[in-house]
Amino acid sequence: MIWAINCSKSSIVLLQNTNYQYSMYKDDGLTLRERIAARGLGSLSDSELLAVIMGEETATAVADAERLLEAYGGQLAAVCNDEIARLRMTAGLGLRRAERIAAAAELGRRVSAQQGEQVQTIESSDDIRRMFAPRLEGLQHEECWAIYLTASNRIVDSRRVSQGGVSGTVVDHRLVVKRALELLVPQIIVVHNHPSGSAQPSVEDDRVTERLKEAAALFDIRLLDHIIIARGSHFSYAAQGRL
Repeated sequence: MIWAINCSKSSIVLLQNTNYQYSMYKDDGLTLRERIAARGLGSLSDSELLAVIMGEETATAVADAERLLEAYGGQLAAVCNDEIARLRMTAGLGLRRAERIAAAAELGRRVSAQQGEQVQTIESSDDIRRMFAPRLEGLQHEECWAIYLTASNRIVDSRRVSQGGVSGTVVDHRLVVKRALELLVPQIIVVHNHPSGSAQPSVEDDRVTERLKEAAALFDIRLLDHIIIARGSHFSYAAQGRL
């Protein structure tokens, strides 16, 4: 490594010969762009893909991406779900790189959300997870949504019924049931997220579920399921026999 000093007026600028820093990253003799052209994006490792997203093809960029992944336990999802403010401070990433990664992650979530919206009929809790995980997994606050269904489990409507803080949200069971009566539907599913990362229901979740179930039953409406979504997992009251 060669260092040089550039003196200009009263300032002294330290310059670095960065042959390593700016050397083009290659694997099997191919640069990242050449690999993508020849083998597709699927041929890249997580760290290589992050380097491409950051807009850099250098050996240093790939090494920085590897350190970033290590800081998040090797979990690409954890990197993509974190906030820019924390991301930029991790492994010397910086604001520009953090914004690029966050933008790519948001694009992926929007694509997944649109694909989930194409689900028309609910057959299991997995269908709900596919619909709502892209929308809810990365949130830093709790949201609760209600899905309104026909007797044949066809979706008529879905809407957010509450938004809260990090550790909870208040659900008005009367508003949830009121909408079902307006739509003349016999079944409801509610789904909310746990930003904490654990999908296990709390005591308050149990209480909300019971209140919703009882309020709906007064009008011969069935609470079909209550699903809790966390990062990488979900909990279904129906699947666990708790409805």
